[in-house]
Amino acid sequence: MSPAEDTITVRAAGCVLWRPVPGRPSPRLELCLVHRPKYDDWSHPKGKLKRGEDPLAGALREVAEETGYAAAPGAELPTVRYLADGRPKEVRYWSAAATTGAFTPSDEVDRILWLEPAAARARLTQPHDRTLVDALLATRPPGTTPCP
Repeated sequence: MSPAEDTITVRAAGCVLWRPVPGRPSPRLELCLVHRPKYDDWSHPKGKLKRGEDPLAGALREVAEETGYAAAPGAELPTVRYLADGRPKEVRYWSAAATTGAFTPSDEVDRILWLEPAAARARLTQPHDRTLVDALLATRPPGTTPCP
């Protein structure tokens, strides 16, 4: 790898996938976390963008590939930047409501969990993923009440 390739930013996109959970007085929400056996970590569904791919389209593609769920996108959430394998990585995120689908385990993602926000925040491996939970809650997804 040349020095120029070392500094090329890896572009990725993903979603904080959520679904309403009926409750009283109004629905609460659960977040979907994915377990990646390669890293033995819990994160939001995300992945590298294909050449020329629109970031939102890539985020929705990654959600479908990793979770099996189609999703309706909502508000854009903060972009997360960090080093991955010594290279800068930039991940754009959106809030997305799960619509239809079902999970099928794969080599890339072997489990998913649907958790209320506080439990999701505690389960996430990376601190930068936890800030996305707070950003999602600040958007107050339609038809849900905020919860800790």
